[in-house]
Amino acid sequence: MQLTDVLTLDCTKSAVPCSSKKRALEIICEIASEHCGQEASELFSGMLAREKMGSTGIGNGIAIPHARMASAHKALAVLIQCEEPIEFDAIDNRPVDILFALLVPEEQCKEHLKTLACMAERLNNKQILKQLRKAQSDQELYSIMVDEY
Repeated sequence: MQLTDVLTLDCTKSAVPCSSKKRALEIICEIASEHCGQEASELFSGMLAREKMGSTGIGNGIAIPHARMASAHKALAVLIQCEEPIEFDAIDNRPVDILFALLVPEEQCKEHLKTLACMAERLNNKQILKQLRKAQSDQELYSIMVDEY
């Protein structure tokens, strides 16, 4: 699977004003609901349930929240760069400013574990992470994320 199969420019947002983990997840779900036909509140419930099992903050200021979607046919990713880092209960206790969310149809979870693993690896690349943090627009953020993927 190509990253461009799940992440589009209109699901990529730079300098997003977020005040909390909850608000960041709400914003992600609002963006996603416009593209998957599911209610933002349903998506948010799924993401919140996943976060209750353990934070998806993987360290280095990165979080990879994910959830299953009941009635969707295609996986969808949302990438946001927070205006200011937010508290996220990450494994290294550092605030998060880059969130890559993945929402997958219930019956396709196994296939998308690879996508999550690839994204975690890509986001752990210090050079890419530095570029993502410096991005000044949605287009720049998107290009950095999908470049050479």
